[in-house]
Amino acid sequence: MSFDATVLTMFPEAFPGPLGVSLIGTAWREQGLWTLETLDIRGFSKDKRGFLDDTPAGGGPGQVMRADVIASALDSVERRERPLLYMSARGKPLTQARVREWALGPGLIVLCGRFEGVDQRVIEARGFEEVAVGDAVLAGGEAAALVAIEACVRLVPGVLGHAESLAEESFEDGLLEHPQYTRPRTFEGLDIPEVLLGGNHSEVRKWRQAQREKTTREQRPDLWARHPANQQAKGD
Repeated sequence: MSFDATVLTMFPEAFPGPLGVSLIGTAWREQGLWTLETLDIRGFSKDKRGFLDDTPAGGGPGQVMRADVIASALDSVERRERPLLYMSARGKPLTQARVREWALGPGLIVLCGRFEGVDQRVIEARGFEEVAVGDAVLAGGEAAALVAIEACVRLVPGVLGHAESLAEESFEDGLLEHPQYTRPRTFEGLDIPEVLLGGNHSEVRKWRQAQREKTTREQRPDLWARHPANQQAKGD
């Protein structure tokens, strides 16, 4: 079973973007491990000019995407129990845990908003889950959709060359990834840590784990506060 992504957007030309390159692109174009379909929402407007937005109820600046147009676009798609995502700055944060769940399923249907957003009624009536990729506002949902889809697709079996490379990645166990190094041994006066050059795999594992904990404490204290290693240290 492949992972099938369908994107509802005003700008289908924004895709595949980075989804079409490297191993992820090969898995799509050549191996068929996942698929990507884009649907132009404008094609479902009943307005002769192709408009799919209108002024906000209650007044205010900007325009709002119409519920009936979005519903018509969505209803033309075969859902097949795929989750419905609406990329929104007010949504729940995208997490690796949710990504793992989606990656094991049949795929995603992703709605990309524009203007001031979409009519709340279509979100509720069709059961969209609002998802944010960060605490920032974008001009539209396309870039966020690319992030969500790529995060899922890279976990689909066979897409990446080495499954073991996923084991110590950021967020997989609540910690961020350790620093990485490669040749040359010295770069602008900075050396590769000696422990990585000694060939002692046990010591390398200990060093990497310590670095993961250190990086998480410094970069993401919110993650570290919830991690079992921190809780255990508090109890000692």
